[in-house]
Amino acid sequence: MGKKKDKKEKKAGKRMTKKELVKNLLDFFHQKQGETLPLKYIFDQLHLTTHPLKMLCMDVLRELQDDDYINEIEKHKYKLNTHGVEMTGIFQRKSNGKNSFLPDGGGDPIFIAERNSAHAMAGDRVKIAFYAKRRGRSAEGEVIEILERAKDTFVGTLEVSKSYAFLVTENRTLANDIFIPRDKLKGGKSGDKAVVKVFEWPDKAKNPIGQVIDILGRAGDNTTEMHAILAEYGLPYTYPTAVEKAAERIPDEIPAEEIARREDFRTVTTFTIDPKDAKDFDDALSIRRLKDGLWEVGVHIADVTHYVKEGNIIDKEAEKRATSVYLVDRTIPMLPERLCNYICSLRPDEEKLAYSVIFQLNDKAEVKDARVVHTVIRSNRRFTYEEAQQIIETGEGDFKEEILQLDRLAKQLRQKRFAAGAINFDRYEVKFEIDEKGKPVSVYFKMSKDANKLVEEFMLLANRTVAEKIGRVPKGKKAKVFPYRIHDLPDPEKLDTLAQFIARFGYKLRTTGTKTDVSKSINHLLDDIQGKKEENLIETVSIRAMQKARYSVHNIGHYGLAFDYYTHFTSPIRRYPDMMVHRLLTKYLDEHGRTVSEKKYEALCEHSSAMEQLAASAERASVKYKQVEFMSEHLGQVYDGVISGVTEWGLYVELNENKCEGMIPIRDLDDDYYEFDEKNYCLRGRRKNRTYSLGDPITIRVARANLEKKQLDFALEE
Repeated sequence: MGKKKDKKEKKAGKRMTKKELVKNLLDFFHQKQGETLPLKYIFDQLHLTTHPLKMLCMDVLRELQDDDYINEIEKHKYKLNTHGVEMTGIFQRKSNGKNSFLPDGGGDPIFIAERNSAHAMAGDRVKIAFYAKRRGRSAEGEVIEILERAKDTFVGTLEVSKSYAFLVTENRTLANDIFIPRDKLKGGKSGDKAVVKVFEWPDKAKNPIGQVIDILGRAGDNTTEMHAILAEYGLPYTYPTAVEKAAERIPDEIPAEEIARREDFRTVTTFTIDPKDAKDFDDALSIRRLKDGLWEVGVHIADVTHYVKEGNIIDKEAEKRATSVYLVDRTIPMLPERLCNYICSLRPDEEKLAYSVIFQLNDKAEVKDARVVHTVIRSNRRFTYEEAQQIIETGEGDFKEEILQLDRLAKQLRQKRFAAGAINFDRYEVKFEIDEKGKPVSVYFKMSKDANKLVEEFMLLANRTVAEKIGRVPKGKKAKVFPYRIHDLPDPEKLDTLAQFIARFGYKLRTTGTKTDVSKSINHLLDDIQGKKEENLIETVSIRAMQKARYSVHNIGHYGLAFDYYTHFTSPIRRYPDMMVHRLLTKYLDEHGRTVSEKKYEALCEHSSAMEQLAASAERASVKYKQVEFMSEHLGQVYDGVISGVTEWGLYVELNENKCEGMIPIRDLDDDYYEFDEKNYCLRGRRKNRTYSLGDPITIRVARANLEKKQLDFALEE
């Protein structure tokens, strides 16, 4: 009897003390090092069957977490924290000295005090050593080695004195100005904007030491400031002469034998529709009626890779840039000007080489056939969006039948896309009218109208068709390596936060169900808010909940467009991925070419995605600069606006009239002590309980305009 009872007791584990359980748990975690262990699995494997034992286990897990011994990866899933005493990762600098370290492979940021930062700069890869952890306090460490510098050039304004100089930087990544010896100034004077390279930062010195590598011009001068924005993001602001010279040598006439090789579309009605200030026409549309009630629509794309061969000097420069950058008042092109505005640009009444997707559509806009071919075209007319819009609205004008028919087809394509669960973000863009000196004279909003949507639908169709041609293969066959434009489902946590946030305005959102259920619910929300005062705000917060689209050879589909296969094929003049797609498509379609290296193309995709992000940041910064410049003429004036951002350091306010954004610093809200409620996007006064929430209407006075910091300060106008 005794033996049997013993065995039973051991199985149920009734007699385990806390000390034993701690030991068993630690052994178990070490055994399963690197694995994520669900709570139920832990109970199961350690035979914790009784309620008290399970509760004790939960307590122990909590304590092990507090001691940083294990991490809770997600709710009730645990993993051994293997980060011994040293770790590598990325250093993040804050100008207030609250620096942090992000470990490789994820995990919580670790605090690094300024005195323990060993002069590491923002984005550097570093090795840190942990300090012994204090109970209930967050982990802390010190930098013991800088593995690689993220960036060693900085942009700022020179302050030159008799025997030395400093570069004063505006971005908050450097706590200290850069010291520059007199002989390293390259002729720079006080008040010049310059690019400076840091070449040493001695241990005992407070300031890094640098040398001027480029003088951009006088601070405040428009071109100087635009170049400074580019330099700050590490983007080029000049074009290498050698590459331009190579482009000059490319002949512009098309040899007869090249025309003979291609499908001839020169006699088919063809036109381009672009913004009024565009010079690089990437795409043209042709349309003609076929028998059997079908329409032939051609999407003709500039055949850039016919002129730019893989690996040549022009291609290498394009690959490095990966994208054209569109600042407020200028374009920094990916390709030399001769190619992008002249040879490749589909200009009217000129014969051009194109890579085309030719569709046959019926009256319901169902695609009956699609083929991808090299063509020669001749555009009959260049329309601006405004001109094409005029024809759609009035039914009158050049090529009105063609434009109206394309519009009819596009509207049906669009409707199908939304029925399939595509998300309809219809944002306006803020644009500036700029005089010849680059000064902003007025602000206007660019809305997407039918003419824009017409072009957009056919570009989406072409991109999707090309992606399907390569990506969709019979079962059991492996698709060839190809760059896709992918877009992941929204982060579930951000969706929940969004749902809670919009509930305050009385809206609902589905956060579970199929991806189509969720996207339809998002569309429903976007329809409901149209024309309401919270429209812009809820759109902004919804966009923040979305993932960013990017390039990858691993296709997961495009959530926002509701396409299983999508790529970028239609803008090779301004995007490098489109050039890659053109080349691979030619290779795979012509000679059933062998597949290419997955690793090489994934690296190119990652580079292109990163450059796209940088370009977008520079574009935003240039708009910000113009907004501040524009508002500096309106100091002291009073405007109505809406709270567009809430942070612990203040409220961001977007003005209704011109969408310029400024900030009310928290120190100016001096009627109370305010606390920041991150979950509900609001600041709440401790004593009087006054609340400022995201989306609240507010009246402000323009207090200060700081061009250097691209920052507007507003004051509350009661």
